[in-house]
Amino acid sequence: MKRTVLVVDDEQNMQTVMRMILEDAGHVVITASSGEEALKHIQDPNLDVVLSDMKMPGMGGEGLLARCRADRPDLPVIVVTAHGTIKSAVKSVAAGAADYLTKPFEPEELEIAVHNAINLRDILRENQHLKATVNQANAGKQLLGESPATRHLIEEIQKVAPYKANVLITGESGTGKELVARTIHNLGPRRDRPWVAINCSAIPRDLMESELFGYVKGAFTGAAQTRLGRLEQAQGGTLFLDEIGDLELALQTKILRVLQEREFSPVGSDQVRKVDVRIMAATNRDLKEMVHEGKFREDLFYRLDVYSIVVPPLRERREDVPLLARVFLHELAADTDKPVHAISPEAMEVLTHYNWPGNIRELHNAIERSLLSCKGDTIDARDLPHTILRSTGAAPATDSYLDNMGSSDLDAWLEGVERRAILQALDQSQGVQAQAARRLGISERSLWHRIKKLKIQVNKSFA
Repeated sequence: MKRTVLVVDDEQNMQTVMRMILEDAGHVVITASSGEEALKHIQDPNLDVVLSDMKMPGMGGEGLLARCRADRPDLPVIVVTAHGTIKSAVKSVAAGAADYLTKPFEPEELEIAVHNAINLRDILRENQHLKATVNQANAGKQLLGESPATRHLIEEIQKVAPYKANVLITGESGTGKELVARTIHNLGPRRDRPWVAINCSAIPRDLMESELFGYVKGAFTGAAQTRLGRLEQAQGGTLFLDEIGDLELALQTKILRVLQEREFSPVGSDQVRKVDVRIMAATNRDLKEMVHEGKFREDLFYRLDVYSIVVPPLRERREDVPLLARVFLHELAADTDKPVHAISPEAMEVLTHYNWPGNIRELHNAIERSLLSCKGDTIDARDLPHTILRSTGAAPATDSYLDNMGSSDLDAWLEGVERRAILQALDQSQGVQAQAARRLGISERSLWHRIKKLKIQVNKSFA
């Protein structure tokens, strides 16, 4: 992909030389002979780097740098001068310059400076996109509920939020552990800094290290350019490690180094980089038992478990179900543009008495399914998923699957039961097959074969 560089210099010969070097390196080059002329180009969204001489008639490099920092803070500026002193270099960098070149310079110096500035531009764009995505995904989300269990949870969050201590969040799948972590971040001193989350069970093991720590160009086959890892993306903010119990031992050692030394090395690099992040982790597994079994490092466990928060399952805060159900209905009805505005008292009674093994995620899914089944403006008990009706005694206890299927074929009936069980486990695990297999009590390989046999479509946004 070609990148666009704006070269600003009042000397025509120098302007021509820099343009030729950069064009030979594969860049698109725009030229300007003064700071005033350069201002006509800096709002161009395709512009990636500004390369400006410091000494020019009228607006010089310092003035142009100041305007770029004010109008386009994401645009890297490299300053060039024939008067290269440490003092002027420090002054320009302190004012926001991405780099500094002194005339005369070698072509390689110019190429490297521009290459590094383009990498900086890409990092800024990636961070902006990440922040916008995270903000959009979490817009309007908050902890809801008035039950004693929820009030206690909120008190625990308020206690630890103001500090930078690591937090370990435990609880069953679907209880909202990531929302708890995000709430801690939003209430803390790093609220205006990046929030970066990574699911340790959703990323293949052979990619996890490069995803966390990033990599340098040429580190492995396919590493065509240097890439920033999630850890460095979270610089100054919070890194949330979801399903930390699924992290393999070799990577646990590297995370421990980050916690102890506040440093790491990208894949393929010997360079040590310092990092300042608050780390929060979550799991639905018993880490103490995993330590006992040798599957989780004891020293890492104690580093993460500086402050522990247990998120209660929904069955222990049934008083919250009506409020959560109404909020979910309001959100989903708005998204689907379906005129369903209420849940009948009978349906709410069933929802309140159900055990919710999939917790809040299952409740959200149940409301969505009920909304789609509803033919009026109110969700009635008959609109609720059949599994919930049977579990609460609101439907006949005996299964009438054969009648419903219109078949007395035992194989077809068993296949239907198997399909429903797998779909429910995948639903509650957000499409993560390792978690679904654990819920079903079978191996991941066995689950894979069953999914293939039943031709079930799986994706990570399953729920």
